Amino acid sequence: MKENAKGHFLALFTICVWGTTFIATKVLLKAFTPIEILFMRFLMGYFILLLMNHQGLSVSNIKQELYFIGAGITGVTLYFLLENIALTYTYASNVGIIIATAPFFTAILGRIFLKEERLKTGFFIGFLTSITGIILISVHGSSAFSLNPKGDILAFLAAFVWACYSVLVKKIGSFGMSVIQSTRHIFFYGIFFMIIPVFLMGFEWGLERFRNPVYLGNMLFLGIGASALCFVTWNLAVKLLGAVRTAVYLYLSPVVTIIVSALVLEEKITVVSAIGVVLVFAGLILSDKGKGKN
Repeated sequence: MKENAKGHFLALFTICVWGTTFIATKVLLKAFTPIEILFMRFLMGYFILLLMNHQGLSVSNIKQELYFIGAGITGVTLYFLLENIALTYTYASNVGIIIATAPFFTAILGRIFLKEERLKTGFFIGFLTSITGIILISVHGSSAFSLNPKGDILAFLAAFVWACYSVLVKKIGSFGMSVIQSTRHIFFYGIFFMIIPVFLMGFEWGLERFRNPVYLGNMLFLGIGASALCFVTWNLAVKLLGAVRTAVYLYLSPVVTIIVSALVLEEKITVVSAIGVVLVFAGLILSDKGKGKN
């Protein structure tokens, strides 16, 4: 019971932090390109994890190494690149809604490859309930929602690769390794496979930009908090709760976003978005109860 409670707390904490990263990213985009932000935050995150635990990771065989390579490619390189590129082709509201389908993909992949979660009708009802709530939150009072095939397909691919990452992390968790060491190893491969996009997408170090304390503070938040710390807490939550039960917390990300927008950006929370929040929470509860053992 204590392990369950710890897992739920870690998942909730992670989503609360990840739900606020849009503010830091929005600030940094004034001076940095998306690939610069992405590469710098994970490079920083890697060295922070190295400081936390500098011992080398002992991988038993090539099969285990392949799991780490897959997790680095999906959870670090592909997910964030696909999401960022999708945002250049379609509306942020579209991306927000589509990314929220990740728990559904995770449930399907988890059932196929991990065979640990038996899905009941409640899970699918919860999924539809939460998605309805997310749609209300994302497009309330907005006319900026329409189908944009290229961007929307990229967003679906981002949701799918995050589901792959969740399943891979659950498998890695069964190896009995330190979560900090294994997350650092995942970051290594994520950064490694990011090198080619870095050269293709016009990366510049431009460290003088960090003389601005606002840029420095936001990059530190993304590198230390959202990357190093939160990937560890998320991966530990997956280890404790399972890939599917942890993934449903992604439904809460838009909820955190509108609350932070109201507090920091002074955006108003409308009645429609408030209803959306209630539906998201209801869907989260239904989804969590709509699973069982084999």
